[in-house]
Amino acid sequence: MSPVPPPAPQGPTRTRITNLHEGLLREVTADHGGRGTILAHRAYRREDAPAGIAFIDLVVLPPCTSIGLHRHGDDQETYVILSGRGRMTVDGEEFEVRDGDVVPNRPYGEHGLVNDSDAELRLLVFEIGPFGEGPLGDGDGDSPLAAGPGPLDGSR
Repeated sequence: MSPVPPPAPQGPTRTRITNLHEGLLREVTADHGGRGTILAHRAYRREDAPAGIAFIDLVVLPPCTSIGLHRHGDDQETYVILSGRGRMTVDGEEFEVRDGDVVPNRPYGEHGLVNDSDAELRLLVFEIGPFGEGPLGDGDGDSPLAAGPGPLDGSR
């Protein structure tokens, strides 16, 4: 007779729920060489995620701060603007972003974000990959282009 697995949880419990207003956002200074100090929280890590998801971050850029121009390797990082306005640069093209915009940053591409407004800019940043191939990929997802500290864990 095989053992009976325990019953699945019936819904979220307070031990599995995090609240971003309860001290989870931490200060990150000069993110990817950017200006000022932003706030960020890594809500999801590769170790806790299904295959393909590297991370999901909540990021708050106070006025006059930025995420500096940077490149990633064999992955795609997407910015989802939740509230506020700013200026995004993707592969040399600069444009305005506002709440509701979804900006994919292609593998090996260069991107950065500036909050040039007088209000906070809030966004979700999520990364998928590595894809295991690409102009500099060797099948393992590593790239010499990935440089600079990441938004939260220093892995970039």
